[in-house]
Amino acid sequence: MSATTTSRVVIVGASAAGLAAAETLRREGHTGTITLIGDEPAAPYDRPPLSKEILSGAWPPDRLPLRTPADLDALDLDTRYGREAIGASVAEGTVLLADGTEVTYDGLIVATGVRPRRLPGTPAHVLRTLDDALALKDRLGPGRTLAVVGAGFLGAEAASVAAGLGTHVTLLEPAPVPLAHAVGEDLGRMLAQAHLDHGVDLRTGTGVSEVVPGGVRLDDGSVVEADTVLVAVGSRPNTEWLTGSGLTLDDGLVCDEFSAAAPGVYGAGDVARWHNPLFGTSMRIEHRTNAAEQGMAAARNLLGAQRPFAPVPYFWSDQYDMKIRAYGYLRGHDEMRIAEGSLEERKFTAVYRTGDRLTGVLAVGMPPKTTRPWQQAIAASTPWRQATSLLEGAAA
Repeated sequence: MSATTTSRVVIVGASAAGLAAAETLRREGHTGTITLIGDEPAAPYDRPPLSKEILSGAWPPDRLPLRTPADLDALDLDTRYGREAIGASVAEGTVLLADGTEVTYDGLIVATGVRPRRLPGTPAHVLRTLDDALALKDRLGPGRTLAVVGAGFLGAEAASVAAGLGTHVTLLEPAPVPLAHAVGEDLGRMLAQAHLDHGVDLRTGTGVSEVVPGGVRLDDGSVVEADTVLVAVGSRPNTEWLTGSGLTLDDGLVCDEFSAAAPGVYGAGDVARWHNPLFGTSMRIEHRTNAAEQGMAAARNLLGAQRPFAPVPYFWSDQYDMKIRAYGYLRGHDEMRIAEGSLEERKFTAVYRTGDRLTGVLAVGMPPKTTRPWQQAIAASTPWRQATSLLEGAAA
């Protein structure tokens, strides 16, 4: 397939990844039909602000759209908003929609993202869509009580916003230290202390078995009472609609280093599990920046570029007065060291080793320029021994 081919490209997922793919196809000269399918009725909008600016009321919902109507019109897309994809056939080159419509394609980009995991029992709030955020926002404020199940980044951000609005928050986490699996125990304990310092009732090592009317039931049978319950216990990739399609599914749509799942079929964003050659491992990244970057890469490779997608993943989080930024692949690291600042002051840069190389950097309360040399060193696959010279320079 080439940029001048007048073939039909179908993008399933009106998301940041899907929009980036559509824009890249046009920018690279594709003149054929581009069909953008999304199960929500709205045009693509930004999701990270949902747990931050939207939940706090700092932004009105009309700030969320990723592009203006004029920008979208200029792309000349065949948009199918509010239309859920329920099946696909690679052999036939078709996508089946819930309304019975069948859309044919010559190239397919899957960008269907993820959906929240839920708990048994009474329906509870989750936080993935604009409607989710607005419904939860209406339940926050002085005199209200909120139980947040899961102290990962999403749960921690929601707890932070809710506490700032005067809500009494109970944050329940089954692990002994929140986020230790992602950032290490030392940083996890620092983040846990921030919750406690802001009046959040943080309970670690506490499993939740079900949501009940007026709260949640813990694994030990006791009940934590709350007006409102938010379940933030992770997500599942939206791949069920691809069952029987001929594509490989394993905690996501399995793709190679080019983000290709099959000839003419590519994955992008949260739903894609691809081989990142920079780190030599398969990964599925649920971060906004990766979604846009992979959407662009998938579109270019669909058009024939065939360049490996080998990014240094990036994510950020806002919790209380802390701005957290991280680059690299921190999970499964063997060592973490503070390169600058201190955990006690909650102003520091931490670097991570996996095997014999530098694989990650995380900064709290530091200017962006602090992480740039580390980001570059990660991209260059810098050996840890060489990276320690940067550590010594930062300490000097």
